[in-house]
Amino acid sequence: MTLAMLDKIKQLQEQVPTPTPISSGKLVRGVGLTLEAVGCQVPVGGRCLVQTSAGEIEAEVVGFSGDITYLMPSESVKGIVPGSRVKPLSKDSGLPVGDSLLGRVIDANGEPLDGKGPLGCDASASLTPPPINPLVRKPVKEPLDVGVRAINTVLTVGKGQRMGLFAGSGVGKSVLMGMMTRGTSADVVVVGLIGERGREVKEFIQDILSEEDREKAVVIAAPADTSPLMRLKGCEAAVTVAEYFRDQGKNVLLLIDSLTRYAMAQREIALAVGEPPATKGYPPSVFAKLPALVERAGNGTELQGSITAFYTVLTEGDDLQDPIADSARAILDGHVVLSRKLAESGHYPAIDIEASISRVMPQVVDEEHVLQARNIKQVYSTYQQNKDLISIGAYARGSDNRIDLSIAAEPAINAFLQQSMGQVIPFQDCIESMATLSQGLNAASAHGQQAQQNQR
Repeated sequence: MTLAMLDKIKQLQEQVPTPTPISSGKLVRGVGLTLEAVGCQVPVGGRCLVQTSAGEIEAEVVGFSGDITYLMPSESVKGIVPGSRVKPLSKDSGLPVGDSLLGRVIDANGEPLDGKGPLGCDASASLTPPPINPLVRKPVKEPLDVGVRAINTVLTVGKGQRMGLFAGSGVGKSVLMGMMTRGTSADVVVVGLIGERGREVKEFIQDILSEEDREKAVVIAAPADTSPLMRLKGCEAAVTVAEYFRDQGKNVLLLIDSLTRYAMAQREIALAVGEPPATKGYPPSVFAKLPALVERAGNGTELQGSITAFYTVLTEGDDLQDPIADSARAILDGHVVLSRKLAESGHYPAIDIEASISRVMPQVVDEEHVLQARNIKQVYSTYQQNKDLISIGAYARGSDNRIDLSIAAEPAINAFLQQSMGQVIPFQDCIESMATLSQGLNAASAHGQQAQQNQR
C-alpha cells in the first residue's frame, strides 16, 4: 500500500463522525410528577426508557440542574425503585402521518384507540417543526363555510383564520364543535380532545359525529386521566396531523378542545421542575408555548392548503379576564363567546354576537355583507342594553325609534341566530336569510322614523 493511499484513508477516517456513546443513567429521586436521574446525557425534549418492576416506561427530559436530569413519564409511575436504570433513546421516530389516518382515533403517540388495527402510515412528522416564514403564507381572503348560520353571517370565518371559542363549562362547546364538523366545507377535519373526560371522548365520536362525518375526520384524544406530558403532546399531535394535510394542498378545519387544558398541562410540568409561578400560578413558559402552538395553524404557501383553527378556551367562572383567556384573545384572529345566560334560556347555539368578533371578516366578504351583519348586531345590542328597562315596563314605546325597532325585531333576530344541533345551513342560504332580515330591519326603521316625524 502506497503512502498516498495511506494518507487518503486517514483523510476519509477523519471525515467520518465518531459516534457518541449512549450512556445509561439511574434514578436518584422521584417526587410528584417528576423523576430525577444522574448519568444521562440527553437534551431537553429527548426520550428515555425507565426500568420498572413491570417493564419499561417512556419518559421525556423536561429540564436539568447540574448533573441531575428531570424526567416526565408518559404514564403513571409504578414499580420504580431508587437506582432504576434509565436508558436514553437515540432518536425520536416522530408521529405517523398519512391519508390512512382519516376515520381513525389515535392517542398522543399516534397509537390507534379505535380497535381498527394498525394505521398503515408510511411517513412520520416531528411534533415541533420549525416555524413558517410569515412572508410566504397566503393571505386570508376566502370565507370558510362551517354550517352554522350565526357564524357564517355575523362572524364570518376565513380559510386560514385562528379563532377562539370562549365558554364556561356546560354551555355547548362540544355540540358547537360537532355542528361545525358536520357542516364545514373543509376537506379534512382534525379534532383534538385534550384533557376532557373519557366519557365525553366516546360521546363526541359516537353521538355527535355521524359515520359519514368520521370518514373525513381524524380524532386525537388525550383524556384527563393521562399524564400532563401526554396532554401536551396530544395538542401538538393534532396540529401536526393538520399540517400534514395542509401540506398536501387540502383545506383543514382544526378543532382543539381545549387550549386551557394544554396550558394547564404545561403549568403542571413547569411547576414540577421548579419554574416559578407568575400570573395566577401560570409560569412564563405557558405564555411562550401558546403563541408557538397557535402560529402553526393558518395558511400555507401558494402550493399548500390552509388550516382554519378553532381553539376552545375554558373561562373559569365565566371570567373572560382569566390569564389564559386574555392571552388567547391577544394572539388569535377573533373570538366566539358562548353565553351561559343564553344557554340557560334555551338559545342554542348560545353565541353572544355582541361580545364576539371575527377580525378578518372584512377581508373575506364584500362590503354589503359587512353592513348587513353590522345592522343586525346593532339592533341586537340595542335590545340587550335596554332589556332591563323593557322587562320592568320602565320604557315607554315611541320614546326612541331605535329601541322600538329592537323590541319589534327581537323575536326575528333570535330565531335567525338559533339553530338545532342536527341542522346544517349552507353558506349561501345563510347569506340570503341575513339579507332578508336586514332588509326587514331597514324597512321597519324607515317606517318608525316616518311615524315619529308625523307625530311631531
